Amino acid sequence: MAANHARSWEQSYTSYQPQVEKKVVIRKKSWITKGEKMLYSFVATCLLIAGGFVVSYSSSMDTLNRNIQNLEQTIANQQVVNENLLFEIKDLSRPERITQFAKEHGFTIQAAEIKQANAFNQ
Repeated sequence: MAANHARSWEQSYTSYQPQVEKKVVIRKKSWITKGEKMLYSFVATCLLIAGGFVVSYSSSMDTLNRNIQNLEQTIANQQVVNENLLFEIKDLSRPERITQFAKEHGFTIQAAEIKQANAFNQ
């Protein structure tokens, strides 16, 4: 009987116990973890920095190429000027012109052959 009494007491005790509601906290799992977010951020930052270096390098190469083209144009212009001056030197050093210039200024030529003088440093 004591066992019976204990069972009835247990049943009555459990029936009189207030029901405690348990709050269940449901954590919503994110699509991307924190580690993945940091990894993706790091990769994106590296790509942006690499892109900046590529643009900077491209800009400096473009500037360098423009300077080279300007120098080549200056060299070509100077070569044209030099060729014109060489042609003028050849024209002014003709023997006929020299003798005509000498006669105009009162010099006389005494039965000598006039030869064109060549520069030693050619």
